[in-house]
Amino acid sequence: MPGIGELAAQAGAGSFQADLLVASNRGPVSFAVGDDGLLIPRRGGGGLVSGLAQVVQDAPEDGGELLWVCTALSEADRRAARSAPGGRIDQAGYDTGGASVRMLDLDRVLFDRAYNAVANRTLWFVLHLLHSPSTEPSFGASFRQDWAAYEDYNAAFAEALAEQAAPGACVLVQDYHLTLVPALLRAIRPDVRIAHFSHTPWSPPQYFRMLPDSVAAAILRGMLGADRLGFLAPAWAEAFRECCAEILGATVEGDAISAGGRTVRTSLYPLGVDAAELRDRATRPDVQERVAELRELAGGCRLVVRVDRTELSKNIVRGLDAYRELLRAHPEWHGRVMHLVCAYPSRHDLPEYREYTAAVQRIAAEIEAEFGTESWLPVHLEISDDFPRSLAAMSLADVLVVNPIRDGMNLVAKEGMVVSTENAVLILSREAGACSQMSADALVVNPFDVTATAEAMHTALTMDPAQRCARTGRLAAIAAQLPPRAWFRAQLDEIAG
Repeated sequence: MPGIGELAAQAGAGSFQADLLVASNRGPVSFAVGDDGLLIPRRGGGGLVSGLAQVVQDAPEDGGELLWVCTALSEADRRAARSAPGGRIDQAGYDTGGASVRMLDLDRVLFDRAYNAVANRTLWFVLHLLHSPSTEPSFGASFRQDWAAYEDYNAAFAEALAEQAAPGACVLVQDYHLTLVPALLRAIRPDVRIAHFSHTPWSPPQYFRMLPDSVAAAILRGMLGADRLGFLAPAWAEAFRECCAEILGATVEGDAISAGGRTVRTSLYPLGVDAAELRDRATRPDVQERVAELRELAGGCRLVVRVDRTELSKNIVRGLDAYRELLRAHPEWHGRVMHLVCAYPSRHDLPEYREYTAAVQRIAAEIEAEFGTESWLPVHLEISDDFPRSLAAMSLADVLVVNPIRDGMNLVAKEGMVVSTENAVLILSREAGACSQMSADALVVNPFDVTATAEAMHTALTMDPAQRCARTGRLAAIAAQLPPRAWFRAQLDEIAG
């Protein structure tokens, strides 16, 4: 990898340069190897990619060609990156959805340490308050090696962005994988305008201090290298400012943070959904086929639906436990309701996630064993990557359960209201970022209170139809505010202005 000084000299020296750059761990395209040994491109997964992919076509209107810098996640991705000129996937003839894409071919071990050990196993857990402090975390010599890899990972992004940013370019850095990039990039290219957006919650200082002191400070200083810091909800921006004040001794006045001779502002961009596009997608044949299948499966039962990744923060186990308590406390629902759980497998390379998925399967089986009859299936669990199925389930829901322990936003809460055909009642955790916008018309629950969640399910199922209709309509309108293109434009306007 070239040194920072070498790349600084290279910037503007003949390589392709973009006026607008996006940096994220995952890119708009990923690869698999076909039976014939050839690489097969497919759209990158994840909510972040789904949101950003919608704005790629608007890039020329937003100030020039957009270059998306991402990393190779698999051996197939690395093979594609190596075969593309300068890692430019779009120049190798692959369909990237209209984006110019530079995919970084990083050492596999370095990537694993940075991505799994630090980003997913440490930062995700801290930001979502998932650690059990009596036994974890524990930061020894191995973590220091992991952290060094995370530093190198961020440096690779910063150097690639510095090399390919045009003078005065706007760079939008995404999420907790790349917290160090803003400061690293500013050191190389002080002429560019930098925004960092957090798609996760932010933890309060007393929890964030679990990290080694030097690591906590490095993350905060890294992000403060940006010109603007974006968050999904007021609570997350406030927690970040509090961390800067308590850990760095920064001066905080309103949304402004002053530290190290610079002042950085925090802004709120509560990402919404493209309602017209989502509703159109829900009418397509593959979704309607699944609608018919699910109607037949339900057999006339009311549907309590959840759509989630098997992610620890999503709280699927407590949601299932609440449904079991509903059936125990309200036997009048026996034979009249079904809990449809559409789950996406998540991070199965981490043991905690494999164990969690097994726990979800176990409690679903227990509910079926306790309440199921020859004519009634009380719960149906599917763990697979099936977006048409999820849209179909959300459209048919009488009740939509969104009860995360903590969530940056939770777009399922918004998507479900937009595509609902049955005036679904939304049960929403007070710890979801979406709650700051949707609390007035959702049934808000404490995600740890199983009994209260069970009673919310009963309330939802017995709610007056006119009230259901009015609530769903208002929530759908909120969900459609700040769709991805407007979300992207708002951030760009603030750093480019």
